[in-house]
Amino acid sequence: MTKTPQNEQPEAGPLTLTASFQIEAAAGAEVGGATQGGGLPKFRMVAYTGGQMRLAGWRHPVVIDLAGLTIPSQNRPIRFGHDAAAGVGHTDMIRIENGQLIATGVVSRDTAAAKEIVTSGKNGFPWQASIGASVDDFEFVKDGQKTQVNGWLFHGPVNVVRKATLGEISFVDLGADGNTSAKVAASRPQQETNIMETATTVTASETSTTVAPVPAIQAAPTPTAADIRAEALAETNRVATIRKLCAPSAPGGAGGRHFAEIEAKAIAENWDATKTELEVLREGRPKTGAVRGGAPMGFSISGPGAVNQEVLEAACLLSAGIAKPEEHCDEQALEAADKRFRNGIGLQELFLEAARANGYGGYSFRSDPHTIMRMAFASQDQVMAGWSTIDIGGILSNVANKALLEGFFSVERTWRNICAVRSVNDFKTVTSYRLIGTDQYEKVAPGGELKHGTLGNETYTNKADTYGLMLTIDRRDTINDDLGAITTVPRKLGRGSGLKINDVFWTIFLNNAAFFTAANKNLLVGADTILNIDGLTKAETSFMDQVDSDGKPIGIMPAIMLVPTTLSAIGSQLYKSMELRDTTANNKYPIANPHQGKYRVEVSRYLGNSKYIGNSQKAWYLLADPNDLPLIEVAFLNGQESPTIETAEADFNVLGVKMRGYHDFGVALQDPRAGVRSKGEA
Repeated sequence: MTKTPQNEQPEAGPLTLTASFQIEAAAGAEVGGATQGGGLPKFRMVAYTGGQMRLAGWRHPVVIDLAGLTIPSQNRPIRFGHDAAAGVGHTDMIRIENGQLIATGVVSRDTAAAKEIVTSGKNGFPWQASIGASVDDFEFVKDGQKTQVNGWLFHGPVNVVRKATLGEISFVDLGADGNTSAKVAASRPQQETNIMETATTVTASETSTTVAPVPAIQAAPTPTAADIRAEALAETNRVATIRKLCAPSAPGGAGGRHFAEIEAKAIAENWDATKTELEVLREGRPKTGAVRGGAPMGFSISGPGAVNQEVLEAACLLSAGIAKPEEHCDEQALEAADKRFRNGIGLQELFLEAARANGYGGYSFRSDPHTIMRMAFASQDQVMAGWSTIDIGGILSNVANKALLEGFFSVERTWRNICAVRSVNDFKTVTSYRLIGTDQYEKVAPGGELKHGTLGNETYTNKADTYGLMLTIDRRDTINDDLGAITTVPRKLGRGSGLKINDVFWTIFLNNAAFFTAANKNLLVGADTILNIDGLTKAETSFMDQVDSDGKPIGIMPAIMLVPTTLSAIGSQLYKSMELRDTTANNKYPIANPHQGKYRVEVSRYLGNSKYIGNSQKAWYLLADPNDLPLIEVAFLNGQESPTIETAEADFNVLGVKMRGYHDFGVALQDPRAGVRSKGEA
């Protein structure tokens, strides 16, 4: 990745990110059991630096978009090794500062873990900080693509977590980032205090605090000699290609002053060869030609107030009400669109502008709508050859894609939080293998020779299929000049895709009579399986007593409590409440909640829906983290987790635009030992 010299900001299971921290022993702090006064040790963490990290369970590097990180409160628990039973303290401030996640707080817990953290830190042990966060939305940036996050420019393949919720922060002795470090200081240096006082932007509400980063230029990681040579060679080749394309003898034009200006601008603004060639071809196009309807064919749209591809797309985004258009278009295009189309742009005007840019000479859509539609939808060959300056299909697809994703993410996505995800290359059945060790270590003989062990395996399969739908923006929408149709239709396509993946996922998940069985030791029935402290204890015990095919413990801890809507409240109580009181007369009941903070609660309305086989308003599940041991898996073709939308002109006898959305995925149950189903009733 490379740092960009700009100040502009550019949808898995839980994440753990690692960075450094500092501990300051306050006056009177207890260190190693010796009380020196009334104060508490303080700490400061650089919990995440904004870069990419290698994390368990993720095939490619992961980057967290700090602009989308939700911080439920400024007081988050601090633990040791993500263990709820090993409390250390709490934070008193969490903010995003200069593209980094910063946290300060106190070591407020009276535990062995807290004493170990402080004492070892004072002795110089290089502790690191690890963040636990739930992923709410992420995207996969493919190989050859790039994206800007946290002020950095990242090249694919990389996973970008666009929305996440901070859970807790832990001290660890070794994490994913081996370059981090920490130190203990008797007092905080003045330099650290100055860093703490830098500006930050905080947006608060009654229930949560979302911290937006203050963009800043950070020092990039020190490049290697190979990196420097490769970057220099790439830049040399880019400049040479630009100069060749802009030479006076370049195809499609006569060179001269205009091409020299393009060359200078292309080099300065880091254009690639494709963009440079397109600009050269456009500049070299004839500015006059056959006249139709009083306007020349092939007229130029350059100059102040020009309407081009970027301006029309910006106008569509503004008129359609797409959220945060500045994230999708540059400021110049948005400003030009706002000035040119002050009252918004309609479908007729959009098609007419595209047709005129592609050579149409008329000024009225109603005069010849079929010709306008034909010329608006120039072929890709015409666009690449420079004879068309507007790709209306590309504009509609780009705008529609934004609306499609809004629709896709508007439906329930609980499935994404409890499943494993894999990428497949085709539609063939794929097989996963779980290795099971059949031998334990044996004592090594005096000669030092090790005996050969054997590995068995267990297999699970999955297969991707295609699901899709086609809709049309028809003649009525065009005559009504309804630009909203290009967002309403794709929103429906996106929502339809989201509903379909839910339907397929929960149909397979709930039709589990042969999966959760007494023989598999993952089914609990009876009145004592109701969701309460005792019921959860029973499920926890059953889960942890699971063994592999060799009869040995699987060594996986439960992490998720999956409940229907009727059990949402009690599930939240068991997760969040430190005490649960029963005021029934003559009924002795412990008030301490032994399961507080143990299992993340996920709620799905599908579990109790009567349309699905296996539904129940009382049954609930205790599941493993899908990154450790997946109960169910979703496979996406080429790792594409969101649907694809394509736009084209309708058939000749239909005056309109066709839009089709499709999604390639498959769902399959995996390891029955990854979960326990409690019936919740006798």
